[in-house]
Amino acid sequence: MNEPESLPSSELLQFFKALADANRLKIVGLLAREPHTVEQLAEMLDLHSSTVSHHLARLAHAGLVSARAEGYYSVYQLETKHLEAMAQHLLAQEKEEILVHDVDIDAYDRKVVNTYITSNGRLKDFPVQQKKLEAILRYVVRVFEPGVRYSEKQVNEMLSRFNEDTARLRRNLVDFHLMQRQGGGGEYWRAEQP
Repeated sequence: MNEPESLPSSELLQFFKALADANRLKIVGLLAREPHTVEQLAEMLDLHSSTVSHHLARLAHAGLVSARAEGYYSVYQLETKHLEAMAQHLLAQEKEEILVHDVDIDAYDRKVVNTYITSNGRLKDFPVQQKKLEAILRYVVRVFEPGVRYSEKQVNEMLSRFNEDTARLRRNLVDFHLMQRQGGGGEYWRAEQP
């Protein structure tokens, strides 16, 4: 079994394909309770033994089940360690890059910015949709240096490059946690991104 750190995306795809069937999910659920033979699973699921064998082969190929011989029967059990390793891999934040390495994450923001920002850098209008507004705000907040504190007057001067409604821009930047402010607005600074 591969460690989660070295798990290729093809193995992830195989994992999800193995689980992309209602009967295979039922088999996983039944095996999570206790090991079963093909015949037991076939009877419980009202399926032919050959169909259950096919599903078990797909699950075994993905590393989710294994079999051990007991007399004339093969008893199948869920490989919980492999399932846990896959879950850890999928939930680890530092692994996100592996899953999206060939995806243009900023494409949506660029499209929105090209729609709402003029060639001279001015905001034509405030988007109504929240996702589009967030994209504009992510674009605007880049004029502020991380770690630098700004007075409200400085913030307004910088925001006036984008739109005359600096109060709305300033409020939106704070509301969407892209900027933080001290107390009643004496100082503003760019929020650290996770």
